[in-house]
Amino acid sequence: MGAEALANRLDADLDRDVDSIYLGGGTPTTLSSGQIKQVFSLIRGEFQVGRNAEITVEAAPGTLTPETLETFAKCGVNRVSLGVQSFVDQEIRSVGRLHTAAGALADIERLRQFGIENINVDLIAGLPYQTRNSWQHSLEQLAATGVQHASVYILEIDEDSRLGRELIAGGTRYHAHAVPDSDLAADLYLQAIEFLQRARLEQYEISNFARPGCESSHNLKYWTRQPYLGFGLDAHSMLYAAENSLEFESVRFGNSDELAVYLAGDSTSTVTRVSGRQAKEERVFLELRLNRGIPVSELESDYLREFKSEIRELIALDLLEETAVCLRLTSRGRLLSNEVFERFIRSESALSVNTA
Repeated sequence: MGAEALANRLDADLDRDVDSIYLGGGTPTTLSSGQIKQVFSLIRGEFQVGRNAEITVEAAPGTLTPETLETFAKCGVNRVSLGVQSFVDQEIRSVGRLHTAAGALADIERLRQFGIENINVDLIAGLPYQTRNSWQHSLEQLAATGVQHASVYILEIDEDSRLGRELIAGGTRYHAHAVPDSDLAADLYLQAIEFLQRARLEQYEISNFARPGCESSHNLKYWTRQPYLGFGLDAHSMLYAAENSLEFESVRFGNSDELAVYLAGDSTSTVTRVSGRQAKEERVFLELRLNRGIPVSELESDYLREFKSEIRELIALDLLEETAVCLRLTSRGRLLSNEVFERFIRSESALSVNTA
């Protein structure tokens, strides 16, 4: 089903003017040049892509061949996000990545030779064998590259990865015995905030840092509740409700995560209609993700007045701080952000409709 037909079926508004394209996750650079060109050709055939649109492709270090880079140039790609994770080879190998630190540095230079200056580098705090000194080395290497953007994540421990399952089970396979404890991982994250600020990569969101004017336009759309469309297996979307709709404010929907279902055609599996009240809740915790926080002028809104006692308590716990201009997370609050966000959600779950 086409995007317009789907929007009509969901009573949603579809704007065909596009100022941001993001190709990823996964590793889209494993596609052939012909496939990459086909993807961008299809997008430009369906939407009006702005002249100054931010066009990002995610890439694993070591996958940027000259042919791929030439394809990027032809397709208008002007931003690349590199999943470096670490600039220490032992740490890189421990999580099954195939690149080296030297290879990642070479890729950054190669991108610049092809005219792509807007580069993001991902780092992960809490990798096996990571220490304060090795983390400092990775931060220094990142700063020395002069990249415009950095993302810093804390290693997530869950059952969706073999390392996570081994850690939960208390085993030693997959270097689980060498994973730093959660307190050290948190300290490494705080170390990154301090170091990157000195390196003039200002934190603007819980996990993201940028030089002035180089914040990710695409990700800012998520955090400011702007509409977006996702295409592909397990991709998710959010559109505002059509003007004539009085029942909901916006609608979220996702594609099936089963390949056979997705390839069969109509793969939209779940639709979630978001009420005005739920939209306000989303807006609060999404604004708190950003360092600019919630403007003081909004604190007296009908919705936030309901949470005066919670806000006072969170300030007392050093999870929130109120400045002259905004309410925002503290450094400690960023580490415990999910616990903070939960305090601003009171309404019942949004209505979900299975459409499979």
